[in-house]
Amino acid sequence: MSLFGDGLDAAVHKAFTRPAPKSAPAQMRYLVKQLKGTKAVAQMLRISQRTVERYVKDQIKKPRPDLAARLEREVRKRWQPRIRAKARHKAATTGGIVIDTRARMGYTAPIGSTDQDRIRHLTVALPPTYAARLFDAQDAGATDARLQEIAAEALKEVYFQDNGHRAGSLEEVRFTDIEHLEFDL
Repeated sequence: MSLFGDGLDAAVHKAFTRPAPKSAPAQMRYLVKQLKGTKAVAQMLRISQRTVERYVKDQIKKPRPDLAARLEREVRKRWQPRIRAKARHKAATTGGIVIDTRARMGYTAPIGSTDQDRIRHLTVALPPTYAARLFDAQDAGATDARLQEIAAEALKEVYFQDNGHRAGSLEEVRFTDIEHLEFDL
């Protein structure tokens, strides 16, 4: 499970205008329509083509838990792609992204400053450049650690340095022991 990747996806999913199909037969019909055939859906979900056909015809209504999770994930991945792209574009160009987190944060600074890590609860609006970096890294398949580094850089600039108005000698922000993390567009 990717904490940062799932958080970014959840923020984008809030922009959806219609709910995704809930029942397994409706989800299966949606995937068959998107992939233009039952064979492609069967290969993607690692089930038989006949099973897909039975879901489409409402002959099977309740999938196994592992199949239900795969089905839900594939539908959410493909649901309303234009609205998803529009929300991401808006966040990356004009709107920015809000991060709400409770985590242990500290920083590396010159000797004599109080740089000890402590649990902080922050809700910070990040500028569009960091939203773009987060989404680009996610699209490129970045690990959760890389997304965490980008978020730490953003918090360093926006929260700790106040966009260059204070703490200019701050070198690095440590962002660990994440208890809560949520993004919003």
